[in-house]
Amino acid sequence: MDDVTANEELQLVIFRLAKEEFGLPITKVQEINRLVPITKLPQTPSFMEGIINLRGRIIPVIDLRKRFQLAGAEQSDDNRIIIVEVSGQTIGVIVDSVTEVVRLPGSSVEPPPPAFILDAQYIHGVGKLDDRLLIMLDIDKILTSQEEIMLKQIKQ
Repeated sequence: MDDVTANEELQLVIFRLAKEEFGLPITKVQEINRLVPITKLPQTPSFMEGIINLRGRIIPVIDLRKRFQLAGAEQSDDNRIIIVEVSGQTIGVIVDSVTEVVRLPGSSVEPPPPAFILDAQYIHGVGKLDDRLLIMLDIDKILTSQEEIMLKQIKQ
């Protein structure tokens, strides 16, 4: 995600993981789907759930709860797979629920606290919306370069 100026407006897809709200730029989101059966693959990282067949396309799926090392939760009807583009690859990310699409002024976005930058390079900033804080993800940094190579190999 590029740096946002104070007079720009961001349009974000808001989703929940555990009790926290996260935001993704709507330009990165291709579609949002209900949870479908996922085919598991052997010898993949724990956060890699497997692959799905989305209208004839094989899409790798990762579980953001596991990626962020959050406690697991029971699957529910609210779970969604957000189809996003990450560094030129289409992947699905499992979230607890998708709640809304919002417009957020650039002036409401602050950089993440310095203590978190080393551990969470994929956090772009924190957005303030009324009395809520939205953790804004830089989805292009969610995977390491090794993980991106692995995903390319899975799709082949």
